[in-house]
Amino acid sequence: MTAHILVVEDEVKLARFVELELSYEGYQVNVSHDGLSGLTAARECQPDLVVLDWMLPGLSGVESVAVCEQREIKFRLFY
Repeated sequence: MTAHILVVEDEVKLARFVELELSYEGYQVNVSHDGLSGLTAARECQPDLVVLDWMLPGLSGVESVAVCEQREIKFRLFY
């Protein structure tokens, strides 16, 4: 089974670079560009790992983690 990684990064070029590199290494990758869509993606796709930028538009990375903890959405976090 392939590990699933969610990348939450507002800089589009950086997010695309990380997505391409992780995909090349064989991971299934989803990308979100703001905290709110990242939170929705984390809930829907249940990733094994989230690569999270702290400074995001809308809902910051710190706020996103707090909401996930409240809603008991579990994942490993890399920031």
